Parts: sequence; structure tokens; C-alpha cells
Amino acid sequence: MRKVLRFAPFANRLAMSVPAHIQLLRCITNYKALRYASPVSTLAEKLVNRMVEKSTRNGGKYVSVHLRFEEDMVSFSCCIYDGGAAEKYELASFREAEWKEKFKRKDREVNPGLNRIDGKCPLTPLEVGLLLRGMGFDNSTSIYIASGKIYQAERHLKPLLKMFPLLYFKETLATAEELAPFKGYSSRLAALDYTVCLYSEVFVTTQGGNFPHFLMGHRRFLFNGHAKTIKPDKRKLVVLLQEKTIRYTPLSMLLIDVGEHGKQLCGTAQCDAVNDGLILCTCICLN
Repeated sequence: MRKVLRFAPFANRLAMSVPAHIQLLRCITNYKALRYASPVSTLAEKLVNRMVEKSTRNGGKYVSVHLRFEEDMVSFSCCIYDGGAAEKYELASFREAEWKEKFKRKDREVNPGLNRIDGKCPLTPLEVGLLLRGMGFDNSTSIYIASGKIYQAERHLKPLLKMFPLLYFKETLATAEELAPFKGYSSRLAALDYTVCLYSEVFVTTQGGNFPHFLMGHRRFLFNGHAKTIKPDKRKLVVLLQEKTIRYTPLSMLLIDVGEHGKQLCGTAQCDAVNDGLILCTCICLN
């Protein structure tokens, strides 16, 4: 006989101020008692092991990136990229089909330029690559991309793949037969991504949302309060990326300075690495 204990909801954030023993109970419930169904956990474990095998030159360590650059995310952000008029029309049509008149209301102002300055635009694969290379990750780094179907993947992934040839997805780690039972179930596919990211040496979050927030909490619990996480402040990052006159070496030096400063500050909890106010990365460190 299995017994089930049900808790009435009283808070939806682990950051809420509650007694330590209640907080611990919530963490144990979320991160130990709750488990994925066997088909999910079995394949997820295989993907983690395969990712470790692909990363043997780095001691089995790899970087995971939550890349929110799917068509719905790009469209919803109302940001403009480099696809010209065709892209603008395509994304506008997608918004109209998915959200009807929501973006045409008089009280809704759509300002792509302001969105980018405010850090609301999803980072492109190229921008993620520049961030990682600038912070010192070289082309021998194994990278796992957690993502749905990337918007215009062939075009946008090409520069990232050139910078990081050891680039993997669940679709490249698993066989078509293994993924077949998961097709059409976005939550199950996300669970696979979640598990591979959970055990990565470094986790990079680019857009926020429930997935990275849950994952960062889980990683801190799993690694006793320490986990390497890169969370770029896009408001400051965009200042560097939109500077047309800056060359790669100065950009790299700025980001490397941030990384080195973060290493010096890393203690037992979390640190904010700041370089002359240009970019802010939250770094939750694993010793």
C-alpha cells in the first residue's frame, strides 16, 4: 500500500520567507520525492551518460545552455533580428495566428528597439556563442542545447556550430526510435532537457522562465548550495554586442575579466561578477 501526503498550496516561490524546516521539506519533496516516470528517467539517464562520453577530453564535464529561440518565443518578444521584411512578416503572421488581436490593442505598445535595450529579446545562438567564447570557453568545449525547435535553425545555428563544433541536442544524442514515444509531448521532451542540464558542469540561462528557475534551485540543492550558473544581464550585454566598432579581442577581454572576477568572488553561495558596469553575470559556484 502506498501512502500519499497532499500539501495545500500556500506559496509558489522557494524564496518566500518560511521556517527553515518547512523550506527543507519543500526541497526534499520537489527534488527527491517527486520523480519522473520510468520511460522519462531511463532515457534521460542515457542522454546524460552519452553527454559525459562525448566530453571525455574535458573529464566528462560539459556546458548546458537553455536556448529560448523557438519561433513562438521570438515572435512573442516582438524583437527584430536580421531576417529583413520576410522575417517581420512571418513573425507578425505567427503572432496573429497564435494570439489573435493581443498585439494590436491600443494599450499595447510594440517597440522592438526598446525591448532589446531592456534586455527582453531572446539571445540568438550567435550571441550565446560570443558570450561563451568571450568568457573563455574554447572550441573543445562540449555543449548541450536544451531547446524546442529553433527558429530558422539552419541559418541561426551555423555560426554557433562553427564556434563550438561539439554541439549536441537530445535529437543528436538519442535515436529516432528512442524519441518516438516522446514526440508530441512537449513536457516529456523538456524533462529530458532538464535532466541533462541538471548534471552539467555549467548551466547557462538566456531568457528566464520556469525551466531555468526550477533548474537553478534543483542544482543548488543537488550540489549542496553550489552550482556553476551563468545568467547574463542582457541589458548590459547588449551594450557590448551592439557596439559596431568593438573588435572581438576587446570584447573577449571584457567578458574574460568578468569571468575571472567571478572566480575570485565565488564562495559558498552566489556572486555577482561586475566589470566596470558593462555586464553582470550571476555566478553560482561549484567548488
